[in-house]
Amino acid sequence: MKKLYWPSISLMFMALLFFALQGTCLADAKISAESIKAGDPLTIEGTIEPGQELYIAVAQQDMFASKDTTGTFEMKKLPKKGKKAGFDNDTAIPPLYYMLTSNPDAFGKTDKKKFGGPSVLLGKGKGIYSTTMFYLKKNFSDVGAQEMMGPIKTEKQWNFLRFAHQDKYGINTVVKEGNKKGKIVIFARSVIQDESSGNYWDKGTSVKLDKTTGKFTATFKSFRHTAPNTQFDVYVNGDKTGAYTVEKNGFWLTKGYRYMNPLWIVIGAILVGTYFSMIGAAGGMLMGAFQALVVQTAGPVGINAANVLRPSNIALTLFSPLGSFYRFAVVEKRVAWPVGLSFGAGIFIGSVWLGKYATAILPMQAYKEWLAVLVVLMGIKTLMELTPAAMNKRKNIKAMTQKFNAAVAKAKAEGGAVEMGKIEPVKSGLTDYRFKFWGEEFKINPLLFAFLGIIVGIVSRAFGIGGGFLLVPMMTSIAALPMYVAVPISLVGTCFSSIGSFIGYVMNGYLPDLVLAGAIIIGGFVGGMLGSRAQKMFSEKTLKIILAFTLFFLFFRFFKLEIWI
Repeated sequence: MKKLYWPSISLMFMALLFFALQGTCLADAKISAESIKAGDPLTIEGTIEPGQELYIAVAQQDMFASKDTTGTFEMKKLPKKGKKAGFDNDTAIPPLYYMLTSNPDAFGKTDKKKFGGPSVLLGKGKGIYSTTMFYLKKNFSDVGAQEMMGPIKTEKQWNFLRFAHQDKYGINTVVKEGNKKGKIVIFARSVIQDESSGNYWDKGTSVKLDKTTGKFTATFKSFRHTAPNTQFDVYVNGDKTGAYTVEKNGFWLTKGYRYMNPLWIVIGAILVGTYFSMIGAAGGMLMGAFQALVVQTAGPVGINAANVLRPSNIALTLFSPLGSFYRFAVVEKRVAWPVGLSFGAGIFIGSVWLGKYATAILPMQAYKEWLAVLVVLMGIKTLMELTPAAMNKRKNIKAMTQKFNAAVAKAKAEGGAVEMGKIEPVKSGLTDYRFKFWGEEFKINPLLFAFLGIIVGIVSRAFGIGGGFLLVPMMTSIAALPMYVAVPISLVGTCFSSIGSFIGYVMNGYLPDLVLAGAIIIGGFVGGMLGSRAQKMFSEKTLKIILAFTLFFLFFRFFKLEIWI
């Protein structure tokens, strides 16, 4: 018996080794490169057991759990989201995760997705636009290939993966890679099949499998904004078969979490700053749109995109007015300082003190949509002010406009430049401030505008903007001021709101991307100087029409009706 014992053990060991090697051979795979640049394609090819479906899991090596976030607001929000979605603070997943497969039905299904339009009127989960997206299965027990998912092994991990790839907050905070239809984030790609499916998220992907032989080839494009030196593991039908690294591909914005040449940001900020300094409104909103659409500011993993975008945005609403102040305040002397300072004081209180309480209590989506109603009413009111009946009631603006138009005509005839009028104080008081502009007298209540400034400050803190889109219509409608006076006052108020909002973000530990903010500062300052010079090229009527259409643009944006823009 003793003589047979060791040979038997040896034979059993060799048999186990044979089957293990055979199993490895059957899941043999080769990755096209050990390192690729972000956005470049990657090919995985090899052989699996004949007759099987193909499941290739590509998973970022660095895992993320809710407890890893350093964001003040995210520390509060992620646990609440996790409790609702079925994962906890210790549940960790790879932020970037892809399943390339010949059998996507094992993980979920393609179905219709409604989006866009006012949720207050339509209800949650409904919209006016329709598209399709890939929905991951709600229950982990229904997933047909659990053992093929690499590092995703538990129900909590599945729930976290589902939240991170299908909830907009999860995409913006954890994944950073979203599929969009227009400007609406539908979901983050997670389950991918061959582009012959016709699904827009499968475009550019090739998944070829010969079930007879088990040979396969799968190619997909890496995420263009994958952080430099991010390492990935590759699993083929449950077995880890290799790894690769994604390298830098352009200028990397550390907090913006995107590759972007800063020169493009400077150019965008110049254009927005010029427009902003001409009409005193929508600079923050337009810069926010530029960041969302062109820069695609995302923020590092664990920090919601908005908490990087907004502090960076403030750079424009602060430095663009500074670029225009020299001309408005020193050269042309058309800043009504008592009104601007009272407005600014109210805005500062609203943005630093009350803003954080209001934004914590108010449901942000509903808040935006009621604001949409307000701005469209302001837009209509601005256009109504241009009617002959309205102009006749405001005789001082009509007379001022006639004088300005005459001065423009004279300057053109003589080949010179028109000289703007100056603010000439008549009476200063807390509730009664009067001044002359182009020889016409105007009256305004500084105390009233201090209270209105508090409201604007709350709004500016919530959205990371200057609030000029509310300031200017308030001054032209409520105070009946001409655009040439309202814009400089608005820019004073915007500076205060920007300082207040920035202090609020810093107090909560949020700082802008320094390169992004620096590029915006340069462009915004240059734009401010250009806008202050360009304003006098347009008549009062033209400036108000531009303002009205800007307000209509914001209405579409707040109500999520802007897919056509």
